[in-house]
Amino acid sequence: MLRPHIAETTALGAAYLAGLVTGFRRDQAELVDQWAVNRIFGPQMEEARRAQLYAGWQKGVSHARDWEIDS
Repeated sequence: MLRPHIAETTALGAAYLAGLVTGFRRDQAELVDQWAVNRIFGPQMEEARRAQLYAGWQKGVSHARDWEIDS
C-alpha cells in the first residue's frame, strides 16, 4: 500500500479537477508528475498468525450477527 506525500488527497483531487476544467492544467499526465510516494507499507505478520487472527475475527462477527437483544 502506498501513502502519498500529500495526505489530503480528497482536497487535492478536487483542486486537480478544477485545474483541468479551467485549463490551468493541460491534461492528466501533467498531474501524474505532481504525485509522489511518501511511504510504502507491506505485510509484516506471518501468514499463519494472520490467518489465525482473521479466523477469530470472523468468529466474532458471526456471533455479533446472531446476537439479538430481547425487549
